[in-house]
Amino acid sequence: MPGLLLDTLKGTNASHRPLWLMRQAGRYLPEYRALRAEKGGFLNLVYDCEAAAEVTLQPIDRFGFDGAILFSDILIVPYAMGQDLQFLAGEGPHLSPRLADAALASLEMVPERLAPIYRTVELCAARLDPTKTMLGFAGSPWTVATYMVNGEGSRDQHETRAMAYGDPVAFKAIIDAIANVTVEYLVGQANAGAEAVQLFDSWAGSLAPDEFERWVIAPNAGIVDRFKAQRPDVPVIGFPKGSGEKLVAYARETGVDAVGVDETVDPVWAARELPANMPVQGNLDPLLLLAGGRRMTDRARFVLDCFADRPHVFNLGHGIGKETPITHVEELVATVRSWSR
Repeated sequence: MPGLLLDTLKGTNASHRPLWLMRQAGRYLPEYRALRAEKGGFLNLVYDCEAAAEVTLQPIDRFGFDGAILFSDILIVPYAMGQDLQFLAGEGPHLSPRLADAALASLEMVPERLAPIYRTVELCAARLDPTKTMLGFAGSPWTVATYMVNGEGSRDQHETRAMAYGDPVAFKAIIDAIANVTVEYLVGQANAGAEAVQLFDSWAGSLAPDEFERWVIAPNAGIVDRFKAQRPDVPVIGFPKGSGEKLVAYARETGVDAVGVDETVDPVWAARELPANMPVQGNLDPLLLLAGGRRMTDRARFVLDCFADRPHVFNLGHGIGKETPITHVEELVATVRSWSR
């Protein structure tokens, strides 16, 4: 029997709201930190399927969230495409060779790097309470390309934006290659037991409007179309962080079933401007959850009230911070659970 989250993503506007948090399986949890210390590096944990499944389910066990988000990383796709991937302490992820310096054709696919992720999904789906929803995910092509081109994260995606302007043919080949693997990856997750999937476009906000159409809307529309051709039963959540007013065009043109709203978006505006009855996800500021207290709970209720007339999944505007106190999360869960329309 589908749970509240899956029903909401499929268009049901229930009296209560499902709840999950981006990065809910992570460093703010003591049980995660203990397992991470035992297993060593981040990739070691991702590729230990039993451990990754345990991490995925930790926040469900502790907080009773309505969705379990796969514990993995958006850079698994370039890793499977043949780039080397390292997570360096204090520096974040590094990919090599950088596609600013090397040709896409120099990479050789390593598809076996995807198989353990599917196994983690299988383990989670088998262990998850049937009223909870198993969520898979992938990075959207623009955001993944920013790492592949630059080799690491950057403040303004300068290197990637310059390539997109200066050599759009070569850059489109990178975007297309990422999209092809992403479709395969999402279908693989769905076949392994993911009941809904999210496309993260964390750096969508760095693009000018015409580039947003070209490198965010068009590739994501293609992915959704091809994914739905194989798994029409699995809802897709699109999350183009930082897109602002371009969020409306994204929601109308990509074919996603639900749209994620980051914390910079006014929920009053979003409720008014987004397509009628389209499920919305978001959008409490993660820093407000970090701060906690009355202001946090009041804002959470405000967000809930703003989206009362459409299907709404309560979430943060982006990932939960590693310093967030457990008690603040507990207070947020109680606030959302006590609300009804």
